[in-house]
Amino acid sequence: MMISALRRSLVTLALCLPCLSTALAVDAPPTAAEARIEAAALAAQAAVQMGPREIELGDQGVLKLPEGFGFIPKAEAQALMEAQGNKNGGKGFHGLVVSPDLAGFVAVEFTPAGYVKDEEARDWNADELLKNLKDGTEAANAERRSRGLPEFNVVGWVEVPSYDPATHRLVWSVAARAKDPQGRGDGVNYNTYVLGREGYFSMNLVTSMDRVELEKPATRELLAALTFNEGKRYADFNAATDRMAEYGLAALVGGMAAKKLGLFASLGLFVAKFWKVGLLAMVGLGAGASRVLGRKKDTTP
Repeated sequence: MMISALRRSLVTLALCLPCLSTALAVDAPPTAAEARIEAAALAAQAAVQMGPREIELGDQGVLKLPEGFGFIPKAEAQALMEAQGNKNGGKGFHGLVVSPDLAGFVAVEFTPAGYVKDEEARDWNADELLKNLKDGTEAANAERRSRGLPEFNVVGWVEVPSYDPATHRLVWSVAARAKDPQGRGDGVNYNTYVLGREGYFSMNLVTSMDRVELEKPATRELLAALTFNEGKRYADFNAATDRMAEYGLAALVGGMAAKKLGLFASLGLFVAKFWKVGLLAMVGLGAGASRVLGRKKDTTP
């Protein structure tokens, strides 16, 4: 019973979907799009795997999912995102991490780019990286238009890029604003990476500006819980046999990141608008039930 209740809580709070669909259903039948979202949310709810447990990430690594977090596997996670208009993922996408402490979610993905050199982190310039990210985002807006996704601008740093050469972990964050915001707040992508021998894992939090500072510790906890398998670590690189990446570490913040950032832009803005609905889920569901019961009581002879 406790696990079942926590599953409902995770999906409701983190994805902000079942409570919204229920509230809509009280007053009006759902649209086809709402029905798809609700169906995808219910499937994700049924599939969520609760921590603490080890989540195998292909042959590359393991996420030691802490207690209080849930993991939605690839198939259900992709269906949920696609129901909301987000085209995610390649073969390296593994799933979503959710938690009652997160207004959004953390997308887990491995990119088999090869060995990424990290020397650029010694003398990179944050202002130059931000300009590259803005330019790349503007160039990627054309693709978003063709896919029916909203265009957006990068507002600025939420956290300037920082790289730890001892653990090979990279963290950075920017705020994104839709060109046609319609009263929505800024969406935030809080990006964390860990480099390996054959590529890198990314765990990117999609949330809102007013939540990101509260959610940083949980995201960093997840980053620390992800490890590469023996033989796949950054230190296992063999220059004689292994493939080098075609870009360096700065590309994970600059041009390469701009296109990836857009995958989650519309959902990030969705979360920014509706996260409070998730936090008030029990209140909302209770109010909806009261209205239904109230109408039944009024019609009882």
